[in-house]
Amino acid sequence: MFMSIYIKVLGFNDKSKTKDNERQLDDLDLPLFDLLTITVATNNFSLDNKIGEGGFGPVYKGKFSDGQEIAVKRHSSSSVQGMSEFVTEIKLIAKLLHRNLVKLLGCCIRGKEKLLVYEYLVNGSLDSFIFGQTKGKHLDWPQRLHIIFGVARGLLYLHQDSRLRIIHRDLKASNVLLDDELSPKISNFGIARVFGGDQTEGNTERVVGTYGYMAPEYAVDGLFLVKSDVFSFGILLLEIICGNKNRALCHRNQTLNLVDYAWTLWKEGNALELMDLNIKDTCVISEVMQCIHVSLLCLQQYPEDRPTMTSVVQMLGSEMELDEPKEPGFFPRWTTDQYKTTSNDEFTITSLNGR
Repeated sequence: MFMSIYIKVLGFNDKSKTKDNERQLDDLDLPLFDLLTITVATNNFSLDNKIGEGGFGPVYKGKFSDGQEIAVKRHSSSSVQGMSEFVTEIKLIAKLLHRNLVKLLGCCIRGKEKLLVYEYLVNGSLDSFIFGQTKGKHLDWPQRLHIIFGVARGLLYLHQDSRLRIIHRDLKASNVLLDDELSPKISNFGIARVFGGDQTEGNTERVVGTYGYMAPEYAVDGLFLVKSDVFSFGILLLEIICGNKNRALCHRNQTLNLVDYAWTLWKEGNALELMDLNIKDTCVISEVMQCIHVSLLCLQQYPEDRPTMTSVVQMLGSEMELDEPKEPGFFPRWTTDQYKTTSNDEFTITSLNGR
């Protein structure tokens, strides 16, 4: 079906770029799948096999002849992500091994086709559970807390425990996949950045990611840090607790996003009103309050005020007394023509210049 070989990128018109890409991938011993094998496995990329759509392109479920189920990400010609993001994802995820990160099985590069082959996770993405009308009812508090801890540990591994220091830059509910036991696995590393040594931050003039999850310093100034991922985790944590997206909500004749709303309730002493009614009968109030408190600490305006993921994991796993959170970093009210709409009604900033 496939064999483990050193990847060589062939079939591109620009020979100089082809050689550059070959050099970038030469050191990775990763299975290279035959295009025909993947085509057969996905029933020729049948629409019936399509299970999702992301910034890279569509995702298809497939099954090899030996019965192994796979998920195939197929690069779309209309995608803003190109060869560099494809190479980035391969180089990063192939070197990362953690129970809370999705496992890359191999890839396929043939002519214009660029395909990534992942383990198939039967329960799909987290957003379909916490934002869905049906699945959300079956996701009780112990399961949500299990997911919260799993994502936190996966992010801690990226920031500190792996041999690479990695900033994900696009942590969100649709990039967290769930296996058959509802254990979370962080996915989609196409726009992640790798740091060496003690480096913990960088800067870019091309801001990419999803509006609603970006830290203020990244969305406005193009500055990304490990603490920017912490901010995104804070958003995700609130969404898991509330069952709502961080988008406009109506509250007392005002238009607020979830962060605004959470901060307002916190100051009023009514933070428990954030809780999804689906978990009312299964929750432990002290645990919910601790998670809300941690989320607001992650969402503070200035990166230096936010905790590290090491501290986040410690705070989530104890009843330790926490500092009072400072005001969150609120999102600028940009107009929608500055964004590219994605398939799940989120906005992705594709090209804003940092100051």
